[in-house]
Amino acid sequence: MLNKKSSIYKGRFAPSPTGPVHFGTLVAAVGSYLQAKTNNGEWLIRIEDVDITRKVEGADVDILHTLEAFGFEWHGQIIYQSSQNEYYQQALEQLISQNLVFPCLCTRKQLAIINSSKMNRSMYPGTCRHRQLPQKSQHALRLLAKNKTIYFDDAVMGKQSENIKKQCGDIIIKRRDGLFAYQLAVVVDDARQGICEIVRGADLLDSTARQIYLQKVLGYSTPTYCHLPLAVDADGKKISKSDGATKVSIKNREKQLCSILEFLGQNPPADLSDSTINDIWSWAAQHWDIHQVPSKEKIQTVTDQ
Repeated sequence: MLNKKSSIYKGRFAPSPTGPVHFGTLVAAVGSYLQAKTNNGEWLIRIEDVDITRKVEGADVDILHTLEAFGFEWHGQIIYQSSQNEYYQQALEQLISQNLVFPCLCTRKQLAIINSSKMNRSMYPGTCRHRQLPQKSQHALRLLAKNKTIYFDDAVMGKQSENIKKQCGDIIIKRRDGLFAYQLAVVVDDARQGICEIVRGADLLDSTARQIYLQKVLGYSTPTYCHLPLAVDADGKKISKSDGATKVSIKNREKQLCSILEFLGQNPPADLSDSTINDIWSWAAQHWDIHQVPSKEKIQTVTDQ
């Protein structure tokens, strides 16, 4: 059953195949991997390619090869979101049966004009809430947001809350182009795989309450959350694959891994980078402490990649 928690700790790393592994990618991988290791659990890999329009050919293979070179070991079969549509459709049909879905005909341009004078320009204003299914015109599908505040305690970032209706609005769960939206896909995937803790970058912190809301209306269990600080450049901009961030060098993997442990507040000894990759992982697994991870959402870093 999807709403039953497994007795085995299951964590996951879920990269998008939009480019090669960079420093920020490895931060999320290392943090999630060590949480699984220290909980004697399983670490799964999921390729989040639900948005096939952003997929870079061969990026998934490159990501996996890089992880292997850095000594990561994962459990079970690698799941690709692009092959999971039947499960997303089942969840969508459940939400429709609960009268929680409505068609939205608004384009991004129209919403930008409507929200241009508002403080929260990303919030959906509820323009199409009155519309009913079926709808012949091209449309997206949105989840009806109730006036409910979601609370959760993040292992790194502390107590968080969001009123879905007042601070976010009705989120898209299926796009105008027919693709399922990330928010629905990730919730269904985590439930199906039995993920009990989600360790990822702080750029997804704002999505968490919305995903918990989806979990609740679908009857799924809610995992615990741990959001790691983002690696940013001197201008405070997130190091990102889509912005052409430099690919990590496997020739320098020992130094890279130690730099990430330092970034995550684990204080590795200065000479640890002279050890083998296996010895570094052994040290990291013995000394990993999630409470030492900085609670800042962004940290500037300069790396020799």
